[in-house]
This record gives sequence, structure tokens and C-alpha cells, in this order.
Amino acid sequence: MHPRIFAFLTVVIVLTAPLRAQEVVGFTLIDASTDQEIRPLRDGDTINFGTEGAELNIRADVRRNVGSVRFELNGGQWTKTETAPPYSIGGDRRGDYDAWTPSPGKYRLTVIPFTDGSGTQGKAKTIAFTIVGTPKRAPLRTPRPSSPSPIQVLESDVELGAIAAPVGGTGVVEGDLMQWHGVRITFDGPASSETAKVNPFAHYRLNVTFTNGQKIYVAPGFYAADGNAAETSAKAGNKWRVYFTPDCDGEWRFRASFRMGVNIAIDPEPQAGAPTAFDGVSGTFRVSKTDKKAPDFRAKGLLQYVGEHYLRHAGSGEYYLKGGADSPENFLAYAQFDDTYDADADSGSYKAVGTFVHNYAPHLKDWRPGDPTWKGGKGKEIIGMLNYLAGKGMNSVYFLTYNLDGGDGRDSWMWTDSMVRDRFDCSKLDQWEIVFTHMDRLGIMLHVVTQETENDRNLGGSAGLNPVRRLYYRELVARFSHHLAVLWNLGEENNTPDVDRKAIAGYIRQLDPYDHPITVHTKNNKAPDFYNGILGDPSFEMTSIQGNMDRYNSDAVVLRQRSAQAGRKWAICGDEQPPAREGVVPDADDPTHDKPRKLALWGNLMGGGSGVEWYFGSRFPHMDINCEDWRTRENMWDQTRYALEFFHDYLPFAEMAPDNALISNSKAYCLAKPGEVYAIYLLEGGSADLKVAPGRYSVQWYNPRTGGELLRGSVRQITGPAAQSIGRPPSQSDKDWAVLVRKTTP
Repeated sequence: MHPRIFAFLTVVIVLTAPLRAQEVVGFTLIDASTDQEIRPLRDGDTINFGTEGAELNIRADVRRNVGSVRFELNGGQWTKTETAPPYSIGGDRRGDYDAWTPSPGKYRLTVIPFTDGSGTQGKAKTIAFTIVGTPKRAPLRTPRPSSPSPIQVLESDVELGAIAAPVGGTGVVEGDLMQWHGVRITFDGPASSETAKVNPFAHYRLNVTFTNGQKIYVAPGFYAADGNAAETSAKAGNKWRVYFTPDCDGEWRFRASFRMGVNIAIDPEPQAGAPTAFDGVSGTFRVSKTDKKAPDFRAKGLLQYVGEHYLRHAGSGEYYLKGGADSPENFLAYAQFDDTYDADADSGSYKAVGTFVHNYAPHLKDWRPGDPTWKGGKGKEIIGMLNYLAGKGMNSVYFLTYNLDGGDGRDSWMWTDSMVRDRFDCSKLDQWEIVFTHMDRLGIMLHVVTQETENDRNLGGSAGLNPVRRLYYRELVARFSHHLAVLWNLGEENNTPDVDRKAIAGYIRQLDPYDHPITVHTKNNKAPDFYNGILGDPSFEMTSIQGNMDRYNSDAVVLRQRSAQAGRKWAICGDEQPPAREGVVPDADDPTHDKPRKLALWGNLMGGGSGVEWYFGSRFPHMDINCEDWRTRENMWDQTRYALEFFHDYLPFAEMAPDNALISNSKAYCLAKPGEVYAIYLLEGGSADLKVAPGRYSVQWYNPRTGGELLRGSVRQITGPAAQSIGRPPSQSDKDWAVLVRKTTP
């Protein structure tokens, strides 16, 4: 998180732990513009902005098993907790220090270490220092006055009154009524509102059971205000709704369970509470075959885990490889969504940027007649942005649904207000639904990142499956699980203990009728060990790795092996590329993108991975929080598409496995189905000897920088069994090349 401005304060950093356990041993002054150490900071020192720089930070240096530290200024006038190293008063973005720019004056700083942020305290350290001079870059704003904390509990002392007996009714069925096309059923029920005394999100529960022959699905429903909130911005009404995506044609039956009780929405017991209103209402609808064409996901079917290292579409049987956008992580902070604003523009990890709410104006030209909008033409920019990305062949977008309570942007949430955690914004979520439905049409997966490292212990007051978190995930699943390609991510750089990760993932799995895959995002360079405690768990199927690009190949290889050994093969994906200040930089700064292409993209895929999403670094235009234009990385999208095309067009990759030992070149990767097909990637060009099984094989070359057709090199055929030279590439022998070796005769 980013610093705030303070006048004549004392900074106190307190680190507490048992004797000879956690301890703060000193402080270091950091140049945040370069992330370099300036000097140790000692008691009584003076910091001069004029001579030591305008962008400074102070790091607390610790030893032994420190899990978090709390910074305290002037005996607690201001406090802040850092949950991951480096522990600094100004915060950092994955090791990229943010600037702390207090006003000149005398300060006293105390820092306290903890084992886990709330448990055993370690030995604290306090220093006093003076700041003189003026930062060259003045702050954008003065600090806001302190505001009340959000309510992180569900109300349980509620008088519901007499619960009326069920009165019947009908469910209005809407949709194309085709296989893999969403069906919407709306019921007339009790009139309520987002702010009603009896909370409609907590104290009512709608579940609808759908059957077709032996198929049975139970889909959670939700309160929908007037049933048209995306257009009307309604906050009240008597409509209750469920979404469902049928996986086969024929006649489907539905039956509604609608019950009332205190916090019944998070009660898994089917008979909890009492039936009321339209409980028991049933009906039928008939579904025909889809008429859509790829890349529309309605032509491919549900993207699902099938016990292999790759996800697969249930309709077409096509295996999925991911290529897409990790930035902006606050993709949903779009100004034309209802009630979307920056809850605290002076805080977070990017204070110097200012507000992060998006307009996406450069993509207005990508909107097409016939594309969706809401409220008389709103939404064209975000729809156009997705059109552009899909046009580049990308198929995934990573986004946060909750970045309050300490998050970087503080502009993306589902609730009615930034201070509310138990009531949901019907119109905003209906508008999100319009965008997500368009993503289905374009063939773009929803990578739903439900928390981030700064807030994953804050929702509901703890890291575990508390009532507030249960209600949050129920609403997410009820509103959005019907989409055909969804990846539930438990959190960015997640701090949650494994026991709680398993409980949360199990809860999502219980709610989600489609069993969408579940993952959790790692801290930097912590894979593969980060996943040791959840490998083999029945509720996890995929990785979401943050790590150096040169680790992508080895991480994929190792995690394929470990997950298989644990009895549940995972799909291995890389979703963020440090350093945080760089990631994938704009084409204007790096037109060739050699490093991410060679090490991350091809490294992951050749390691048997399932693909990557690209992160945009904080020191370049259109970065992770304020990106407005995906065209700034157009070359990277193209190079990603070339890689995906090679795998889909030429390789039975789901039947292949990484085996770099088959090639003699130490700067090369190999993916093989021995005796049938081999793929080689030469990071620096040149040649290699390949160990092949008996038979004759053709040798063809593919340019990963430009894509295109397969080409001939200096060797057209090789014969096994033996280590045979694959020859040299058609041109530019010092550049990276992919090589396809296929069996032609026994």
C-alpha cells in the first residue's frame, strides 16, 4: 500500500515476539525510485529530501520467523500492517518499493513483528528521526479524514416476523433455449430492497433444481431488484432470479426451493428455515442444439477439469491453452458501471498515479453495431476493449472482484457501498453480467480473482470461511457460475492458511453446479512449494504462478510431476511476471519482447503448461492499475497467438510430456510423445541432437516471432533410434525457433 502525508509525526515501528524469536534488528533507508539501499537508519538521524532524493522509503529489517509487522507513528496516531517482506513503511508492490513522502518534522517510529499478524509478538524496535527538505514531487492530495471501518459481520439478531406459507406462482423462462446457451428464470416473490430491514441477500435463499433424465443440477439464485436493474439502476423490487446453462438438448424440468430464515443464504441444510412465497414452483423448457461457431464458447461447451493437465471443452472436446491479460487487475473499475468510484485514491500501492477508475476511451472504436450496451449506450469502451483482445486471439482476462480493505485500487467491489459487506449492488452486478456474457460470445475465460494479498485476512474479520466470506462467495457463484469458462481464484499473492484454502475451495465447489476449476495465486517465486499443502485436494485443479520468467519451464515440469504424484493432475499456468516495475512493458519500450516470449510463454507451454496471462509493470505507461489501452502490448498478443496456433495446429499436446533430456542443447526445451511427435524450442537458435525412437521423422521449423507456415531447414528428415541432428533453421540462426519432428514411417 502507498504512503500518506504526515506533519510533525513520530514514526514508531513495533515488532514483538518471544525472546529469541521474531525481532526487528534495524532500519534501512531505501531509494524507492531505484529500489536500492541508501544507508542504515539509526536513532537520532536526519533524512534530507533535498540530498537523499524525493522518493524514499524505510524498511524494517527482521530476523527469525516473522510473518508480519505493524508500523506505528507517534504512539499509534497512525498504524499500518505489512504481511509480506520486505516490510516497509511506504509499502511495496512485490519488492518494488513505493515512495513515502511525509512533511518535514520530527518523527518517532515503532515496529512490532508477529508470527502471523495477530498471534505471537516479537521484539519491537523504536527510533526517532528528523525529516528536512521538501520532496520534488508534491503529493496529489491531502489525506482524507479517517472514515469508519466497514462492518465485517452478518447481522444475526433479526426479527423476521411471521413467515407466510407458499402461495405458488410461475417462473418466467427466458433465453435462446439451446445447448450451452444461458437460461434465465425469474420469479415474483417478496418485495424487498438492497437496504431492506430484512436483508434479502442473507435471510432468503433461492435454490433451483434442474433435471434432464439422470442429470441433476442445483443452481443457487439471487435477489434481482426489479429484474431489469442494469437499465433502471433499481435498488428495490420483487424479482428473484436463477441462471442455468443446459449441457444437453431435450426437455429440462426445474423446481424452486425458496426459504426464509436468519442468514439462511449461507446455511447448507436443505430444510433450514421455512418455505415461503413461490417455494415449490416448477416448470419445463425444451432445449435444442447450439447453432454457434467457434471461438464462441457456446459452440465449444463448458470448459472443465477432466483429470488431465489441460482443461477441455465439454462440447467440442477441444483442449484449452490460455493466453490473455493479467492487467489491469481492476478491469471492473469501469466508470460506466453503476456506483463505481475510487474509494480512496490516496492509498494503495500506486498513490502517485491518482485515481484508477477506467474509461477505456482508446477502445471505443472497437465497439461494433449490435454489441451490447446498457442505459442508452453505456459500456461501449469496455465491450470494445474485449473485442480487440479477442481479435488478437486471446482467450482469458484476469480481474479482481474485491480490492477494498487495503487493496491496491479500492475501486472494485460487489456490495452496495465501499463500507458494506452484506448487501449487493443489483444494477452494477447486472451490468457486469452483460460484459461477462459478451466474453462468452468472444471465447474469453473469466479469471475471477476474489481477493488480494492486502485484504485476504480482512473480509469478515479473518482469513477463514466466516459468514461474510460465505455470503460473498455465494453471490459470486449464484450470479456468474453459469458462464462457460470460469476460473475461481482464491486470491492474488494469497496469505490464507492451507486449511482455510481447502475449506473455502470446498465451499465454492459445493455451491457451483458446474464444478469450474479453482486455483490460488502464489507469492513471487514461491512455486512450486507454495502448493505443497493443497496438492491432491479434490477442490483444486490449476496453478496461478507469479515468478521470474526463467522459472516458468521448470515450475511447469515440477508441478506436473508433483500434482500427478498427489493423484490429481493440475493444469499449470503462469499469471504474473516480475519484477513488478516491468512485467511485460509496452511495445514502444520493448518491441520484440524476447524475454517474455522465450522464457515465460514458450517456457510454460514447452514444460507441459497450460499458458500465461501478461502482467504490466508499474513503471511504464498503461500499467497494472491504470491501463486504458491493450494496444500498447499488441506485439505481445501477436506472439502469444503464434505460440497457441503452433500447439493447436500441429501438436497433440495433451498426449505429450516435457522431456528436456532428449535434446543436446542446454538452451532448449523439448515436449514429446516419444515415437510419434517431438516439439523443440531453441531459445538462442542454432541446432541440437534429438534422441528419437525407431522410425523416420520429418523436420520442420516454425518462427515464434512472426508465426506463419512451417518451413524447411537444413535437415528434412532424421531416422531413429539414435541421437540425430535436426540441422539448422531456415534463416536467422541466432534467433529462437520452434521445431516440429513428426514420424512419417515406422
